[in-house]
Amino acid sequence: MTILLSNTEARRIFLARQGLSAPPGRALGKEGLLSLIHDLGFVQVDSIATVERAHHQILFSRNQTYRREHLAELLERDGELFENWTHDASIIPSAFYRYWKHRFRREEASILERWRKWRGPGFEEAFDETYARIAEGGAVMSRDLKADDHKSGGWWNWHPNKTALEYLWRTGKVAIARRENFQKVYDLAERVLPPHHHAPEVGHDAFVDWACRSALERLGFATHGEIAAFFDLVAPEEAKAWVETHRDALRPVLVAPADGGRPRPSHAFSGFPENLGDIPEPPARLRVLSPFDPLIRDRNRTERLFGFFYRIEIFVPEPKRQYGYYVFPLLEGDRLVGRIDMKADRRSGTLDVRRLWWEPKVRASAGRMEKLEAELSRLAKFSGVETVRWLDGWRGEE
Repeated sequence: MTILLSNTEARRIFLARQGLSAPPGRALGKEGLLSLIHDLGFVQVDSIATVERAHHQILFSRNQTYRREHLAELLERDGELFENWTHDASIIPSAFYRYWKHRFRREEASILERWRKWRGPGFEEAFDETYARIAEGGAVMSRDLKADDHKSGGWWNWHPNKTALEYLWRTGKVAIARRENFQKVYDLAERVLPPHHHAPEVGHDAFVDWACRSALERLGFATHGEIAAFFDLVAPEEAKAWVETHRDALRPVLVAPADGGRPRPSHAFSGFPENLGDIPEPPARLRVLSPFDPLIRDRNRTERLFGFFYRIEIFVPEPKRQYGYYVFPLLEGDRLVGRIDMKADRRSGTLDVRRLWWEPKVRASAGRMEKLEAELSRLAKFSGVETVRWLDGWRGEE
């Protein structure tokens, strides 16, 4: 029997699966942090620190007792997390490393094909030399290997050893041992990952089954395309075949969109929604999300479920931007209610708010503004600044 999910039910299921329905002030601790990242599946890493780096803000928005040093210990000392690629660079539980080995093997051929067009013939010549340098001499940073006569450029003009490091990392031969001022420090993967995470192997069928099953668990309900895109480990055709061969374990679900249009056919595990248990109502407080938050990573799904159109406009020329360079979505309860343009000015010790936009039919009531200011104060403290400053008197009231 097909289940029809109301839009409210769908939003709340997804929010719960994305770790946004638990009390944000509950003590987390290091083990709780590892469990949270495991439940999320991954946390995207990004270098932009307009307010705070993406991975820190993603975790802080879910639990405001999150401590950065716990993340560093799990990554750099305990080996319970590793950095590699999903749809983008991400922090991933090391328990998943055995499945990423299949991605590494696929990456070898595809990267070589793509990068030959970019770098030209012969670019692979530094691969063995770079690997041997790490194996014999220990962990390195890209700058340690840079040729003296190579002029720096963007990603399109990496020096040969930088290209080699990226290739070796993307294919699992080396791993990120730590970061220094956010710069990657590479070492052999077997020296970074504990043996119980690095050694295990799984067959291809088990890999595809895990990738699809784990994605659906974290989405709650999904199309085969959404299942494939979640970790970006398998192709849509593989996810479609997995759905076809697991029909007995799945049930059809129709998901009502935010605009009241035609429900979208999706898949969920048998027993859905009873197997979800009590679907919690998200906290009523207002929270600021990172532009790279996993809740909104799939922009089309975000628009269907929340009626919220969102794009990052970093690469859009300023005159053509609809909102701003780096604008943060605002989550209140189970709704995305607005967006805010702000930047942490660490010299002045202020979190500077440039502009605030509420979604249509969302009022800038006194209560809502109080909730926003309370959240901005929490975020300012977390980001290492002292006060919130509204530039040009802008406060967004009606």
